Amino acid sequence: MSSLILRDAHMINEGRQWRADVLIRHGMIERIGSIPSGTVVDREINLQGKFLFPGLIDDQVHFREPGLTHKATIGTESRAAVAGGVTSFFEMPNTVPPAANRTEIEAKFARAAETSVANYSFFFGTTNHNLEDIKKVNPKEVCGIKIFMGASTGDMLVDREEVLEKVFRYAPTLIATHCENTPMIKLAEEKAKAQWGDDVPAAEHPKIRSVEACYSSSKLAIDLARRYDARLHVLHITTAKELELFSSAPLRGKRITSEACVHHLWFEDKDYARLGHKIKCNPAIKTSADRQAVLAAVASGVIDVIATDHAPHTREEKARPYFGAPAGLPLIQHPLLILLDLWRQGSLSLETIVQRACHGPAELFGVVGRGYIREGYAADLVVVDQQKPHLVQASDLYYKCGWSPFEGHTFSATIDKTFVNGVCVYEEGKVREDAPRGARIQFNGNAR
Repeated sequence: MSSLILRDAHMINEGRQWRADVLIRHGMIERIGSIPSGTVVDREINLQGKFLFPGLIDDQVHFREPGLTHKATIGTESRAAVAGGVTSFFEMPNTVPPAANRTEIEAKFARAAETSVANYSFFFGTTNHNLEDIKKVNPKEVCGIKIFMGASTGDMLVDREEVLEKVFRYAPTLIATHCENTPMIKLAEEKAKAQWGDDVPAAEHPKIRSVEACYSSSKLAIDLARRYDARLHVLHITTAKELELFSSAPLRGKRITSEACVHHLWFEDKDYARLGHKIKCNPAIKTSADRQAVLAAVASGVIDVIATDHAPHTREEKARPYFGAPAGLPLIQHPLLILLDLWRQGSLSLETIVQRACHGPAELFGVVGRGYIREGYAADLVVVDQQKPHLVQASDLYYKCGWSPFEGHTFSATIDKTFVNGVCVYEEGKVREDAPRGARIQFNGNAR
């Protein structure tokens, strides 16, 4: 479909709300305003005041391909993404093999071009031995460099300061970090195992992956970024203590930024009793006080971006005892609905949701032509029926793993339609079987 009018949309974009029509041609937003009746298009949709958001840009997902495709694939999870209003994603490099050289990362781009219904980019992975590969990364072609300073294994765990110093000094683009102090965690694991054996209660996870382990690693990353004037983005902040390391200054011009994830805004430590290892993740879901502090930081601008850290595992894997149950949970089908429930609760404004989940990632990473409802931009859009509740059921999930921690929960709103590059790929609760493939995201190269 090459042309479309969305009529009477309740737009939430660039800090304001208003009612308008949107004219889309050839995948691009051609006009925003009052579109004259009789304008010749292939389709008109009267939104009758439903919310219209820019498509969400999720800057942290794990789609498990290649090597871990029993958990997920780029094809399955990109379908879950558009069902959740996410039109663009940045995927992490800890696949098998890791995306830590040009050959492997280009193989992922090629696979996404074949199977992804959302727009896509991939982080270039850091290992203890690939500095020369990192130096050659083109900042217009990938979203950034990813360093696992904790919560990884083998060559992808990069926590030796002499290696980190070289990466921070020479990385040609934004550095995104997972910050946890591995020696602190290992010591806490040994103490927990001495007390509980192999079957440590899930509620011990935030004590093992503690506030101190997060803070010390985040501080190290920030110290290195300042020393080498690197562009640093600290992923998934979970603690009130870490927030003192960041500024509430406007995003534009910041050299050090941070992200919060929807599960850390929603769940807290009391939820381990109900959900157990289903909400085991790294860094861990922590206390109510931490959750409220992170929510407040999102509202104030101390935290710049909201993401999912979508990280699916099978039900069988999650049912194992503590040391065998992997960290991570499937989330990408419901981030906007989570945020809209937080809006209903008074925690976040609609304008803040759009700034952190759409505009913020676009500006922070230098995304070209996406993340806003603007004339001349790609028509990546999400329609929300704010009056229609949505019950989460396993039968409606697009995740390959087939489960969600939100099963049985009723959200206050429903994703009505999702448009990727001007095409309606999700409507009436279904992803189109013939949905066209998304586009490789382009960057302006200024993220360093």
